[in-house]
Amino acid sequence: MDITVQELKEKLDAKEEFIFLDVREPHEYAEFNLNAKLIPLGDIPNAIPEFETQKDKEIVIHCRSGGRSGMAQQLFQAQGFTNVRNVLGGVLAWADAFGAAR
Repeated sequence: MDITVQELKEKLDAKEEFIFLDVREPHEYAEFNLNAKLIPLGDIPNAIPEFETQKDKEIVIHCRSGGRSGMAQQLFQAQGFTNVRNVLGGVLAWADAFGAAR
């Protein structure tokens, strides 16, 4: 299941509880981030076990444009996670909708 940047902003503004992951590389994160936990896509397979006790919690994943986060979403789903959402358009869509600052 995917989520739009508008829906994500509403969740963040409402301070809803969910796991928020950024699967970009550290240099991309340093340039602009939405305060998500940084776990580069290549590290996701090794990181999934740390979320094992939170399988039913909502996980929202983003990247630059939605491609890498879509792959991360599939990796989580393959391990039995049921509520993993990919941010459509990633930070590019966020910047288009809201500008670079949160």
